[in-house]
This record gives sequence, structure tokens and C-alpha cells, in this order.
Amino acid sequence: MIYLGELAALFAAFLWAASSVAFRYIGRSVSPLHLNFTKGAVAIALIGLTLALQQDWTPGGNWRAIALLLIGGALGIGIGDTFFLSAINTIGPRRTLILEALSPPLAATLAFVFLQEQLDWESLFGILLTVAGVIWVVSEGMAQPLPQTSSPLRGIGFGLLSALGQASGAVLSRAALSTTTISPLWSSLFRLLAGLAAIALILLFQQPQQNGFKPLYSPERSHSGKSLLGTIALTAFFSTFLGIWLQQTAFKYAKVGVAQSLLATSPLFAILLARVSGERVSLRAILGAAIAIVGILLLFND
Repeated sequence: MIYLGELAALFAAFLWAASSVAFRYIGRSVSPLHLNFTKGAVAIALIGLTLALQQDWTPGGNWRAIALLLIGGALGIGIGDTFFLSAINTIGPRRTLILEALSPPLAATLAFVFLQEQLDWESLFGILLTVAGVIWVVSEGMAQPLPQTSSPLRGIGFGLLSALGQASGAVLSRAALSTTTISPLWSSLFRLLAGLAAIALILLFQQPQQNGFKPLYSPERSHSGKSLLGTIALTAFFSTFLGIWLQQTAFKYAKVGVAQSLLATSPLFAILLARVSGERVSLRAILGAAIAIVGILLLFND
């Protein structure tokens, strides 16, 4: 199918934007790391069930590809997501998203150096416009003060490490998927397994009062516990199970710089969802989205 990778990336970005509403609700009761671990565990169970239903018992790749996917999962999901959450807590979501927008050009640069993956000038300009449009959208309201007791330089460091982790994970996935017959679903499983292992290690070395899992369901709060579990399971299905499956499909069938740029368009879909729900959308956000859309159209040029 033509443009399969590009379309998969856009659909993944849409699912992540839609799921962000549920994440805000869940985040009131579950810490970010525990939420990341829980939804990853749910997604692994769903992937295992899907593979069983498909009777797909072998990944189809080689040990080198599997190793690349495991390392990429640890970097992208375990390390990258952890630094992303840390940056949000330190410098706020908008500033973090601006730093995260560095991930597509970083991914394109790493792919050029290590995979000899070249992009034409039209695609490079498309990446530039897409990233610029996203930055223009998320930078609105930057005059808001930083969270109290935050360290701007530390937060910037967290954001840059997150972008580098995401870009490195993307390139490693592309290296594994583009050179073997391993399926995106199997690669999603390996990435999630490695990511959850990294998160488990981080939780293990946290302070004792931070690292214990609080039960999501207990007799004392049976109704709220069931609601929370159901919300996490439903969100994990769309954002993690389908989202990462689509992400890996994008890395298999599209160049990594293009795929990573399209995956970074979640803020644009968030604007669309806000407008559909009746919220006011500023002219600046509309113009930023228009710039990014021009960039997206340029990326559909192969």
C-alpha cells in the first residue's frame, strides 16, 4: 500500500492526542512511571493475544534485529519516556514538547550517519515546516511561570535527553525492520518488553516511599478502582497497543526522519479535537497547524 508508513504515523499521532485526555484523568490517581508501566503491561498482553490469534509464533527476524529492537525499546520507551515525564514535571509540558520537536531532525541525522538513509530537499523542507508548525502551536502561552522549585537547566537537559532517546530508538527500530522480515507487531512486543524492563529498574532504585505499587482496585474503593482499571485498559489499547504497532509500521515502511516528523504531530490533532469539542482555538494555533500541514503534504512525495 502506497504511503502505508506515513499514514500509520499520522494515525498513531491522532491516537496519542486522543488518549491524552484520558491520561490527564488517570494521572490524578497514578504516578507517571506507574502508569507507563501498567499500560505497557496491558499492551504486551494484548500483543500476545493478537499473535496467538494470528498463530504467529516466530518473529521472522534474526538475533541482531531483535537486539536492536530491545536496545531501541530501552532507549525510546524506558529512558526517553522517563526523561520526557521528568522534563514535564520540571519545566512544564509546552517547553518539553518544544524540546521533543528536536527528535525528528535528530532521527534524520542519525539515520543519515548510521543507515546512510538520505532525504531529498523536498522531504527535508517538509520536516522543517512540520517541526516549525508544531513548535509554533505548542509555544503559545510560554509566558506561564515555571513550576515552583524547578531547575530550568535541568529540565532542558531532561528534554534534550528525551529527544535523543526517542530519536535513537526510532533509528534502531528502522535498522531492524528495514533489513529483515520481522513484523511491526513483533517489533512492538520486543520494544515494550525492553521498555518495561527499563522502567522496572528505575522504579526499583527509587526511594522506598515512591516505588511501591498502590493497588488500583481494592474493596474500599471498588467502584472507583474498577473505573480506573477500565480507563487504563481502554487507553492502553488505543495509545500503547495500537499506537506503538502503528509507530513500528511507520518505521518499517517510511524513512525514519519522515516517520518521526509525522509521529510528532499529536499537538495538531489535539487542536482539532479541542475545536470539535467546542473549545476556542486561537488564530496562532490555526496558523501553526496550517504550516505543519504544508510540511506534511511535502512528506508525501515519494
